[in-house]
Amino acid sequence: MSSKGTSGEELADKKSIRPRAVLETVLYVDDLDAASEFYALVMNLPLAHEDRRMKVFRLTDQNFLLLFKTGDTRQPINVPGGTIPAHDGRHGMHVALSIDHDEVEAWAQRLQDNNIPIESTVRWPSGDTSLYFRDPAGNLVELATPDLWKDR
Repeated sequence: MSSKGTSGEELADKKSIRPRAVLETVLYVDDLDAASEFYALVMNLPLAHEDRRMKVFRLTDQNFLLLFKTGDTRQPINVPGGTIPAHDGRHGMHVALSIDHDEVEAWAQRLQDNNIPIESTVRWPSGDTSLYFRDPAGNLVELATPDLWKDR
């Protein structure tokens, strides 16, 4: 991860971009129904989205708790706008950090400049974007624009 050949002004500009918040916290659960019932009834979290392999609970307008059925995310999944890379709590976790809409290209460039391959870019139907890549420990890191779950 080097910034060789980068001017001081370019480096200062690149340093100004940073994630704004944790957008998603992901938990892997063996019993999706039991975990969902706990977070809905005991924790009083509203359900924002669900499908066969996951449930999404809204904490705030820009903070979400995702429950994935253990084992159901070991293969990439195609979604409208791109592909979500494989992830699973047994072999690396998944964290989504919120970035501003106007910083997506700067983040893509920063990752490239640091020789970090972008595994996937998803352009969601909402108009939001997610960049997926791995940290040195193999965790799946997602940089996502903040309104990803807004209309769900």
